[in-house]
Amino acid sequence: MVNFDFDHFVSILNSLSDLQAHNIFYGEGRSFTDMVYNNGQQDDINRNNAAARIQALKATSCVKILGKGVIRIVRRVDDAKESNNLDLSNCQLFQIPDAMYFMMRDTPLKSVNLSSNVLNKIPSKFPSSFNSITDLNLSYNKMSALPEEVSKCSLLERVDISYNSFISLPSCLLNLPKILKINAKKNFIADIEVELIRTCKTLEDLNLEENPLSRDCQDRLSSVTNLKVLVTHREMEEWEDLSI
Repeated sequence: MVNFDFDHFVSILNSLSDLQAHNIFYGEGRSFTDMVYNNGQQDDINRNNAAARIQALKATSCVKILGKGVIRIVRRVDDAKESNNLDLSNCQLFQIPDAMYFMMRDTPLKSVNLSSNVLNKIPSKFPSSFNSITDLNLSYNKMSALPEEVSKCSLLERVDISYNSFISLPSCLLNLPKILKINAKKNFIADIEVELIRTCKTLEDLNLEENPLSRDCQDRLSSVTNLKVLVTHREMEEWEDLSI
């Protein structure tokens, strides 16, 4: 079992974003006390006591739900100690807990999977802490940028940033000395620095499908022959068709 104390528990707890817990605590529509005391004849003391009991029950339920989330993460960290592959996908993380860097400090990770969370960024210290990884999966999050420090992951070969909110391809990925494959499918990328792609000597596969790439950008990408580039071809809009 990984070394784990109360500070680590709080660090992980503060990194969780659980919609189920939120709905339980805050609820929707009429409160339970409103439904019970709806005749206007109960005194304020009874109403307040009932509200306090309900709030306590809600808080207990939230702690149980979030506590399970913490346990899930700790178990996956334990697994990573054996496999050297850290899988924190579907953990409802909105940030990477500081405790993670301490718990994994002696583990030479090969891969990190942070997919299907609600992350909008990764901190600049992440690359230096996990600079031995060859695979990084950040898909299905809410990211729009990566720190330049990612280029320090000198062994990184495969990066998945698909299904995020990037409006441009992060240049730090093209500066990785061993990068082979980048999956940037389903973002909001409209233009690409094609010359920068050409100068990336190791890159073999770039997936830009389901991005709003301009027609001019797609034409320029079609001239790239040193790697495989996947795009979703745009249909010509009426205003672009000069023959009409």
